[in-house]
Amino acid sequence: MAALIDAIDVKRKAFFEFENAPYCCLEADVSTPTARGGQTLVRLKMRNLLTQAVFEKSFKAGEKFKEPDLEIVPASYLYSDGAGSHFLDQESFETLTLAEEMVGNALDYLAEGALIQLHKYNGNPIGLQLPLFVELEVSYAEPGARGNSSSGSVTKTVRLETGLELAVPLFIKEGEKVRVSTENRDFAGRA
Repeated sequence: MAALIDAIDVKRKAFFEFENAPYCCLEADVSTPTARGGQTLVRLKMRNLLTQAVFEKSFKAGEKFKEPDLEIVPASYLYSDGAGSHFLDQESFETLTLAEEMVGNALDYLAEGALIQLHKYNGNPIGLQLPLFVELEVSYAEPGARGNSSSGSVTKTVRLETGLELAVPLFIKEGEKVRVSTENRDFAGRA
């Protein structure tokens, strides 16, 4: 029997099951009533891990959620084709396939062999979690010329091995590896 979680105990980044689907809490706000006999309400901003839909809903503090049969396993990216993106489970060495809508824009950060965290719900892969930073090789960069800083901008656009285009400082050259933030698509330094 899965453990039950009270709505008031659901915190940011916690996982829970609601209406037979796994959710991740993005924000939790508890509102305590000022009048006697009033209900304490918990407003949750939550993401459905199957559909990626985000919405807000209020619950009574005592409402209970089941703990989802959610497993996070380390996996490495193999390749993508018409059937989806293929990953190798690092524990069972089984090949797992995620559909294009489950991967989203994560392919911008995935080079062959990249390690990620794969989410499995009831044993089936449902999504992935990227690391905060990834290291990618610059596949194309125009040379930075002296005097380019007159416009106030001291960056240039480069193309990375995954096809992602990124603004980087002028000194970055083709063939170098750079660190990229997966949260905001920003240059985070040389690798």
